Amino acid sequence: MMHDMMDSMGGMMWGMGLIGLVFLVLVVLAIAALAKYVFFR
Repeated sequence: MMHDMMDSMGGMMWGMGLIGLVFLVLVVLAIAALAKYVFFR
C-alpha cells in the first residue's frame, strides 16, 4: 500500500518537474529575447 503511494507521488513529481523545466526554458528564451532587443536596437 505504502509503495503504491510512493510510486504515484514520484509520477506526480516527474510531471511537475517536466512542467517546471518547460517553464524555465520559456523564461530563459524570453529573457534572451528581451536582452537582444535592449542591446541590439
